[in-house]
Amino acid sequence: MSRQAMAKLITRILLVEDNEDDYILTCDYLQQMPNHHFAIDWVDNSNEALTLLKTNTHNICLLGYQLGGLNGLAVLKQASNGGCTVPIIMLTGQTNTAVDNSALDAGAVDYLVKSELTSTLFNRSIRYALARKDIENKRLERIKAETTSRSKDKFLAHLSHELRTPLTSILGYTELLLSDDNNKKIQPELTTILNNGNHLLGLLNNVLDLSKIAAGKFELNNKTFSLERFITDVYTLMSMAAQNKGLSLHLSARSVLPVQITADTLRLRQILINIIDNAIKFTNQGSVSIDVYLDSPSDKTLLYFSITDTGVGIPDTLLSTIFKPFEQVQDIVSRSEQGTGLGLSICSELIKYMGGSITVESTLAVGSTFIVSIDPGQLDNIEQKNFSFKPSDYKLNTQVLSKLTGKVLIVDDIDDIRRLIGYTCRSFGLDVSYGNNGQQAITKIVSAYQSDTPYDVVLMDIHMPVLDGKKAISKLRTMNITTPIIAITAATMQGVQKELYDLGFNEVVAKPIDKHELHQKLTKQLINRPAITQSFRSITKATAQADNNPNNITVNNSTANKKHIDNNAAERVLLIEDDIEAAEVTALLLNNLGKKVQIAHNVKQAQCIITMDTNWQYMLVDMNLPDGNGLELSTELKVKSPDAMITIVSDHKIFSQDLDGFGASNSLLKPINLTMLQQLFNKS
Repeated sequence: MSRQAMAKLITRILLVEDNEDDYILTCDYLQQMPNHHFAIDWVDNSNEALTLLKTNTHNICLLGYQLGGLNGLAVLKQASNGGCTVPIIMLTGQTNTAVDNSALDAGAVDYLVKSELTSTLFNRSIRYALARKDIENKRLERIKAETTSRSKDKFLAHLSHELRTPLTSILGYTELLLSDDNNKKIQPELTTILNNGNHLLGLLNNVLDLSKIAAGKFELNNKTFSLERFITDVYTLMSMAAQNKGLSLHLSARSVLPVQITADTLRLRQILINIIDNAIKFTNQGSVSIDVYLDSPSDKTLLYFSITDTGVGIPDTLLSTIFKPFEQVQDIVSRSEQGTGLGLSICSELIKYMGGSITVESTLAVGSTFIVSIDPGQLDNIEQKNFSFKPSDYKLNTQVLSKLTGKVLIVDDIDDIRRLIGYTCRSFGLDVSYGNNGQQAITKIVSAYQSDTPYDVVLMDIHMPVLDGKKAISKLRTMNITTPIIAITAATMQGVQKELYDLGFNEVVAKPIDKHELHQKLTKQLINRPAITQSFRSITKATAQADNNPNNITVNNSTANKKHIDNNAAERVLLIEDDIEAAEVTALLLNNLGKKVQIAHNVKQAQCIITMDTNWQYMLVDMNLPDGNGLELSTELKVKSPDAMITIVSDHKIFSQDLDGFGASNSLLKPINLTMLQQLFNKS
């Protein structure tokens, strides 16, 4: 066995003992342990022991209790507080339950009484301590790996946002310049910019996709769609690339095909375009053929795409590597064919997610055939027929962008992107307004409601200063504003879309913005646009009358409330909430219900108010205040105002038994809405 292997098997022991006889006895026990080799460092005082323990270089420590001026228990506590992770076994001279328990409480993994020590007992304690150390090391490694993974996810999310944002401007404005007849002279140069921008976007998507797949954080977005139209669109898109190289691109079906399938259209398009593009790229003359068919090699029916080219082919020695990340078929053609070597690797992984497989057959100087299969979803009740694949039957998306009518508010903190989206929306026929951040959006939306000219749809960026998109929509939905809001985001990591839908967004559009996707989602929301709700009309009318002093807000609703409640007779609510904006919104909701509200933003303010005025019917107390706990405060409030009904407001679920012994009788889960408050007051 090598010295390095032996070193791995040696267990380093730190023995802290001021009695030489006990040191010799302990060494004897260690030497009797089979299958273990120990390197023993012996110290006889607490200072040296603490110095060595803080280095965390030993596998285990045997610590005597009596060490002169500083006993073993004190050493144990100081070592634990100093970051020591070495398992420590306390060695005591006599049985003392209190000392033993204190040692365990201070962090010792075990204790041994010297007078009762046996070889078996000693061996068992040592093995237990070593096993515990091994478990702790694995736990720390797992935490480190998880931390690294989270850091990587955060970095990728930041990278995606930082790159997609400028690409949005590059691609968008280039398309605008290309659409202007005055720029025909520089059309080749603009086309080059657009193509290279799209190439950069493709590389970014590939890197992010591979990272998400490797981290197990990739997700599909399956939906039902027309198969014939989908294939025809892909064929039409790739025809231009084939024509530019003087190649023929053929499309045919070997069998009847389902009218509709269920799959992720974006990912299936990505797979087919990547493989067809490679076929065209590595074919200098001849043709590329696409065959589509159904087959059932097992119990499951799969949809197949066979892409055959007459290109340079792939050597047998490289066929096993082309689906690996960062591998390229080099030395076959000149390296004018650029790429990261990620395309086929990502296609292979995506196809696995889609319940299929990919295979390749190739002969040098003859050509290659890639066969892709996917799960098309449930086909039992789906019509199947022969497809014609006539492009004329399916107009290109650019030809079917109908004119839209309505008012749209575009909210983005970046000027050029805001203007770009505005230009696109105006080209659809929409009236456009702008906002720089979430707070400005709320102000504009509320103002539009007050004047009975609400926006028909809002396009809102997620990452903005002052107030971001997530917080803005939470506040808007709390205020019962039902205006359709579409999230504009550069974030593409797993769970982002679900989170945004859960917050209240109606649709999500990714950056860089696809004009046709934006038109489609705007059309959907404009068709289903909601009417102004009566409850919000009441709230917005009350907004103009609200006292905006954050330290003491009393909302008078004698004009706004249709019930014309007498303010002197109105039930009074003490609202204790440290978030100023959340407090103002809640006050408006309470005002709409005919309540007279006063706000405190912390424990100290609440105590001052209740000391001067104990006449409250209701109190809403935030659970987490900057200078105290809501439950503890409610106990104090209940003593001073015993008739008040106190409700705890929290961002996590509070069960009724958790309120026992405190002054509160109810709890509400944030965010608070009008219905929740109505139900609360109906209880009383």
